[in-house]
Amino acid sequence: QVQLVESGGGLVQPGGSLRLSCAASESIFNFFVMRWYRQAPGKQRDLVAVITAGGDKMYAASLKGRFTISRDDAKNTIFLQMDSLEPEDTAVYYCNTNYKGADYWGQGTQVTVSS
Repeated sequence: QVQLVESGGGLVQPGGSLRLSCAASESIFNFFVMRWYRQAPGKQRDLVAVITAGGDKMYAASLKGRFTISRDDAKNTIFLQMDSLEPEDTAVYYCNTNYKGADYWGQGTQVTVSS
């Protein structure tokens, strides 16, 4: 059973930055891909960013280069650096991976962008 624990969310003003973390209960070398999703109130859960075991990265086009996904294999953790935050980025952010046929999610971390 893989456990994913997100942290780093909070309240930030427009234009500010936050860095989210997702710590895995086992080596992230085991996971071919890890992802960040977000879900705003009343909306579907959307893919934000992806990072592969080989370090390849992909982002939602709507982010316009404001977010950066990274990984620290020694800490079994992935990160999401979010810059130039906008009110539209307000959502619960979730970490996700797939392993041995099962889908795993963290509990989510709330990001609120407001003045």
